[in-house]
Amino acid sequence: MNLSADKNGVISEMFRTLKPGGRLGISDVVAENQLSAEDRIQRGTFAGCIAGALSHQEYVSALTAAGFVDVSVDYTHEVAPEMHGAIVKAVKPAFQHFQVVPAGRI
Repeated sequence: MNLSADKNGVISEMFRTLKPGGRLGISDVVAENQLSAEDRIQRGTFAGCIAGALSHQEYVSALTAAGFVDVSVDYTHEVAPEMHGAIVKAVKPAFQHFQVVPAGRI
């Protein structure tokens, strides 16, 4: 994820390819919410891949926007100041609700 320039595209593809009820599990580096993009780039001097890390809230928002439910981001250890190894989990709903449109109302 951190090396992708299109993180929302990656998340959308993960959602698309999972079968209904499928579970997502990612081990990734996640930034604390208060870190700016510049702060993340500066911390990239520890390891280049962390410069592109999403924040905790960005991860939750992106997964939720793609349609995932039961989203969690749990820190496991600190890899740089205010940057953490994390386990990211989410579920593709087993059933998607569709609105029935009466005939002639489309």
